[in-house]
Amino acid sequence: MVTAADLNEATHTNQWCPGCGDFGILLAIKNAIVTLGYNPKDVVVASGIGCSGKLPHYIKTYGFEGLHGRALPAASGIKLANNDLHVIAVGGDGDGYGIGMGHFVHSLRRNIDMTYLVHNNQVYGLTTGQTSPTSVKGYSSKSTPHGVIEEPINPIALAMNAGGTFVARSFSGDLKHLTEMLVQADKHRGFAFIDCLQPCITFNKINTYQYFQKRCYKLGEDYDPTNFNSAMEKAWEWERTGDKIPIGVIYKKEHSTYEDELPSLKEKPLVKHDISNVNIDSIIKEYL
Repeated sequence: MVTAADLNEATHTNQWCPGCGDFGILLAIKNAIVTLGYNPKDVVVASGIGCSGKLPHYIKTYGFEGLHGRALPAASGIKLANNDLHVIAVGGDGDGYGIGMGHFVHSLRRNIDMTYLVHNNQVYGLTTGQTSPTSVKGYSSKSTPHGVIEEPINPIALAMNAGGTFVARSFSGDLKHLTEMLVQADKHRGFAFIDCLQPCITFNKINTYQYFQKRCYKLGEDYDPTNFNSAMEKAWEWERTGDKIPIGVIYKKEHSTYEDELPSLKEKPLVKHDISNVNIDSIIKEYL
């Protein structure tokens, strides 16, 4: 049986700040893999650039660190090449909601069967504290010394309107809840998105652990995540009230996956197809 200790990667020195919310996310992913009973060789973690981008270095599964904002194209390619793998894409709010926004929207509508977890600390942590797409209006930083003049994006509402089939929010300070969200996301057939509130203790002095602990509340059993209208109300509750942040599965629906539409995947994964009789010499000559 695989344990969380088996997933520890000791060959890399961790570069995160002590107390960073990324540690909770890393541990939750390990716990989820153990809970689901997966062998590490059957799991791939793909990332972009940023503090979150280092996560594949710190877990003993297959991993891929791509370009800034490009975690989802890499993860999509991995899943389509071998759809037997369990693929988890990770990225920050700048990586996923800034330069990677186009990939985020199109991944939602394609509904490829994988999990995407965004480390949302509402700031660019790796590059020392500039504002990100989720920074609150008025937030003062190196890049906006007089305060942000733009409204922040709403990842939950955006994901729902883009066709998301599993849209959730969690908090890196609640390890049990985040683990549960990851387990549910993996079991969902389709693109499962989790916006994880992740304090940056070094640069973001507003959205701290204490800030979220006071405001976050878990959606109860009486909440119906299949009702789009009530889910949209939950998606805007934080912005509307300022002090109530719902966490849990906010919206989900059943829908065919991207893989369901590909005849080449009906029988077996692409990597298991016989290509010994395929000759691409003419294609190579054309481009050389």
